Amino acid sequence: MTLRKRLRLCVIPDRILGAPRSLEEQTLCALRGGATAIQLRDKNASTRELYETAVTLKRLCDDCGALLIVNDRIDVALAAGADGVHLGQSDLPVPEARRLAPPGFLVGATAHSVEEALQAEQNGADYLGIGAAFPTASKTVTTLLGPEGIRHVTSRISLPAIAIGGITPDRVRCVLDAGVCGVAVIAAVVASAEPEKATREFAAHIP
Repeated sequence: MTLRKRLRLCVIPDRILGAPRSLEEQTLCALRGGATAIQLRDKNASTRELYETAVTLKRLCDDCGALLIVNDRIDVALAAGADGVHLGQSDLPVPEARRLAPPGFLVGATAHSVEEALQAEQNGADYLGIGAAFPTASKTVTTLLGPEGIRHVTSRISLPAIAIGGITPDRVRCVLDAGVCGVAVIAAVVASAEPEKATREFAAHIP
């Protein structure tokens, strides 16, 4: 399966938005609903806690043939045997991560502009997370691109890209039409009363 296909639907569990379900429970629901990738993001966890969670989530993802991407922490991603790391603009630079990564290990990067996207591509990123697509409750949005802004970015790059930020099932088509291969979702799945059902609804909108 190509990377573009494996990035179709990335779910990001959240300890607060997904409460009272644990990160593990949220992940299992998402995988059962058809998520093709899970991104572990838990900024308040200790290194040990993050590592142990990553090991558990990796096992769940392997059972379902899904990717596990660890946010920010390439050390934890490598130690836990994750499939890759996703780096923001304030994290370890992509070239340094690329030097640490073994063959086949994915390095994703966040891009809020054409300039950031082109730099990440030049530096060796495997895929991009582009956003924010729409306003979102999961974090403060400083750059709101909208579908047209996303199209402006994707038209300049050759890397696979996923859209993130405020995406709901009825917004999937317009961001796919803007040139991304998939979407990353948080609240629309993990804050749902039925996260597995919510994931299935997203999956039904993605070819």
